[in-house]
Amino acid sequence: MLRRNDKIVQQIQLQHRFSLVKAFNLQPGMRILEIGCGQGDTTMALAHIVGDSGFVKAIDIASGDYGAPMTLQEAHENIKKSPLGSRIEFQLETDFLSLDTTEQYDAIVFSHCSWYFHDEAQLLQYFEHSRSMTSQLCFAEWDTTYHTYEQSSHFFAVTILALFSQYVDNDGNIQAVFTKKHIQKLLKQANFTNCTLTEVDASYLQDGAWEQDYANSIQSEFSDAPPLIQTLLDALYDNMNTVQQPQSLNSFVIIAR
Repeated sequence: MLRRNDKIVQQIQLQHRFSLVKAFNLQPGMRILEIGCGQGDTTMALAHIVGDSGFVKAIDIASGDYGAPMTLQEAHENIKKSPLGSRIEFQLETDFLSLDTTEQYDAIVFSHCSWYFHDEAQLLQYFEHSRSMTSQLCFAEWDTTYHTYEQSSHFFAVTILALFSQYVDNDGNIQAVFTKKHIQKLLKQANFTNCTLTEVDASYLQDGAWEQDYANSIQSEFSDAPPLIQTLLDALYDNMNTVQQPQSLNSFVIIAR
């Protein structure tokens, strides 16, 4: 059961997902595959936009007991009971690369999931597999180009957490950081030749503050990092923590065909 504050957070998160889906320019009746659906925030926005005649298959490599304050399984069960549930099929513990390419989709969606990938080679494999299953790929991720002083704390936190994943094995949501230039390059390598780029405001989200808090909580775990990395981390932490009211980075959206 979500507390009132949790419900407010959820509403704010959903607002952003609807903004992303609007930027994807999807149409009613489409058949969509969503990669890395998590708890299903973007899934609900996708199901709303495709309407009664559309369909969303939402997959994630994680197990049903992953996630907090609500697990993926709990979140998905709630969504399936909603009016949108009949348009959605959730499939957990699923490796996208194992899906049969004879399944074709009007669009494949990657929404704020790319930083879970460990390197460019792994993400490129997903893009190449997508190319064999769709003519349109819709991609959204945090934009590392910050526009305000308040957003800089999110950038510094992201940098710290990416370094953390290089020194400490963890299942956190930042394993590697890909910029919009990285993504455009990989999409072209996967034979998506026409890419359009837009930006979606996300400064009002709670993610920047969440990442700052998490980065501060793991500072002591860098004790085995080399001295030069420690010096870099000191600078990153100093800059991050000078921001008293952190804002989230914006999101960039790419539609590739």
